[in-house]
Amino acid sequence: MIVAIDGPAATGKSTSAKKVARELGFIHLDTGAMYRCVTLAVLRNQITLDNESALSQLLDGLDIRLKKLDDELVVYLNGEDVSDEIRKAEVTSYVSTVSALSQVRNALVRIQRNIAKNQDCVVEGRDIGTIVFPDAKFKFFLVADDFVRAQRRQLDLIAIGEEKSIAVLVEEIRQRDFLDSKRSNSPLCKADDAIEIDTSKMTFDEQVAFMVNRVKK
Repeated sequence: MIVAIDGPAATGKSTSAKKVARELGFIHLDTGAMYRCVTLAVLRNQITLDNESALSQLLDGLDIRLKKLDDELVVYLNGEDVSDEIRKAEVTSYVSTVSALSQVRNALVRIQRNIAKNQDCVVEGRDIGTIVFPDAKFKFFLVADDFVRAQRRQLDLIAIGEEKSIAVLVEEIRQRDFLDSKRSNSPLCKADDAIEIDTSKMTFDEQVAFMVNRVKK
């Protein structure tokens, strides 16, 4: 069974997916972390995004693994723990552009489908219910107020030693939404059969309970 959780940045997708997976006894497949890994690799190797040959070579050589250690998801890029580095501002500012590339999306979708082929998964992202797993048994689409999302993003940055004002973060979030929604390949959009959840005024436990209860019913 696939449970798809989609929505724009900072609506609580990743944290909710992790807890929903734990409550249901499913695997949590964090696709956002996978795209961030590719973005980090692109930045480290100083690859220009119009260099299809270099990008193809990079993708062929990437080893991305997600492992659960002490109830935390640890992200490995070619054997290196990059769990914190992929959340930094530089990666965040480029991930939408990198994620929009057909080469990148096609490569990662193949990996994601292979991982979920023979096991129950909770999968979160922006096009899970529309493109990656259009036949998912359950589909949820999370939304939240821009200011609330900026506050959440600010807390994430503080946790890894970075600081940005709420005003700057609101602008970045709106720009990210625009890029994700307007890209030609797998744009951010709500599946027709997805259940929308506004998390602006919901506690974390409330949004998790809503999804878990709907699946169990």
